[in-house]
Amino acid sequence: MLYNPSQDKDNCGFGLIAHLEGQPSHKVVRTAISGLARMQHRGAILADGKTGDGCGLLLQKPDRFFQMIAAENEWRLARNYAVGMLFLSQDPVVAQTCRDIIEEELADETLFIAGWRKVPVRPEILGEIALAGMPQIEQVFINAPAGWRARDLERRLFMARRRIEKRISDPDFYVCSLSNLVTIYKGLCMAADLPRFYPDLADLRMESAICLFHQRFSTNTVPRWPLAQPFRYLAHNGEINTITGNREWARARAYKFRTPLIPDLITAAPFVNETGSDSSSLDNMLELFLNGGMDLVRAMRLLVPPAWQNHPDMDDDLRAFFDFNSMHMEPWDGPAGIVISDGRYAACNLDRNGLRPARYVITTDKLITCASEIGIWDYQPDEVTEKGRVGPGELLVIDTQEGRILHTRETDNDLKTRHPYKAWLEKNVVRLTPYQDLMNKTPPQRTLSDAQLAVYQKQFGYTLEELEQVLRVLGENGQEAVGSMGDDTPFAVLSARPRLIYDYFRQQFAQVTNPPVDPLREAHVMSLATSIGREMNVFCEAEGQA
Repeated sequence: MLYNPSQDKDNCGFGLIAHLEGQPSHKVVRTAISGLARMQHRGAILADGKTGDGCGLLLQKPDRFFQMIAAENEWRLARNYAVGMLFLSQDPVVAQTCRDIIEEELADETLFIAGWRKVPVRPEILGEIALAGMPQIEQVFINAPAGWRARDLERRLFMARRRIEKRISDPDFYVCSLSNLVTIYKGLCMAADLPRFYPDLADLRMESAICLFHQRFSTNTVPRWPLAQPFRYLAHNGEINTITGNREWARARAYKFRTPLIPDLITAAPFVNETGSDSSSLDNMLELFLNGGMDLVRAMRLLVPPAWQNHPDMDDDLRAFFDFNSMHMEPWDGPAGIVISDGRYAACNLDRNGLRPARYVITTDKLITCASEIGIWDYQPDEVTEKGRVGPGELLVIDTQEGRILHTRETDNDLKTRHPYKAWLEKNVVRLTPYQDLMNKTPPQRTLSDAQLAVYQKQFGYTLEELEQVLRVLGENGQEAVGSMGDDTPFAVLSARPRLIYDYFRQQFAQVTNPPVDPLREAHVMSLATSIGREMNVFCEAEGQA
């Protein structure tokens, strides 16, 4: 097959709308739907003219709506309850088997099912392609025992869901959300048709204080219902270029993930999927961090850090924070704009290059809108109290419980003071000392003769190019050699010459079309060689050579 699901990537439109003081209303939902419909041009439309690439909404749990639905069905909801949004098979036997497994696993967590609800949908508005793969969509209402806190329930739902996913192999089965904090409505319909397909969204009782929305434009993949966004905590516009490495690292360090909050966490491994899109894998890692006890702000600064290594204005304590965390988590790197919510916080994060636009507007009715574009709903100029943009490597956070906005400087100032990161690094990290800084100025003596050195160089496959253009630069200038992108040497497996074992491994490089980079203003983000390479790529594409 030419199609490889591991290459699934997205390039889309996204946004969030939230009430600054956490006041739920149908206006937030209605405004998010309006904004989503106006970003329909950021998604793709299939050949039938009605099937979209996927769109959806992530809502802070609409408590009033769910309470009324429960009352209509004569279900009793506990003080702490959750709702699952599920895609099931259209085959009634397979669907019932899935329900039985779900009920078994929830019962093992001492959770009680209040009832099952078939989500009202209108399939007639779908295109033929979306309709052919449409799952059965149901909600399950779950009660927690008395005394459980919200986060306790969220963690046990996470563990139950992972066991459920391991037991069910049906390709139509998918858990959109299983949470007491948020819920998700998504599908392969056109953005403007989402509230028509899901009548729940047009119900005036559907109220929320936070709403994320997403219009998908997939690359290297075909649309599928589970790949529509938002995912369980985030919606993402862009591509994670380092996705293969991120997934491999997540698998390799799975045994290291431990927390007293989830004693049986290891049974949920693997934590990051390798068959979904890059966005879904990022969501998996964020979900792991949040359920492990990490707050949303620190989790996102670990996953998508700014360009801190060469930043001229970053203070030492903040640099120490990013340096310390870089030793525990590699960045999920690539052009990315991300909106996130855990039911209390809503946030927008931009990658270090800032190649995905994110602009925000705050209006007099205390609504904040942050999206890929401005003008996604009709506010008047005199209603605007503040507007701006999320810059490269920045994180904008709205705390709906405290009723305040946290900009990057505030969140970073909090993070850097939580622990003595600088002292930890000075005490525990061993760094190589430059030769000129050594107290003893006596030059070191060679331990190998020329003949012995030549033997070792042949055994380890050193070439004249490496000796002159890499090692000499290291020795004379104390820095790594800078070169252009590309490699014209034959693949090791095809080479007629002996090659070392590590030559058989190749780094994947995702090259995407992006605006030219200013190597002077953005020197702390990337090297001069990378900037020149980017400029050459843009020039070649303009000339039709790439």
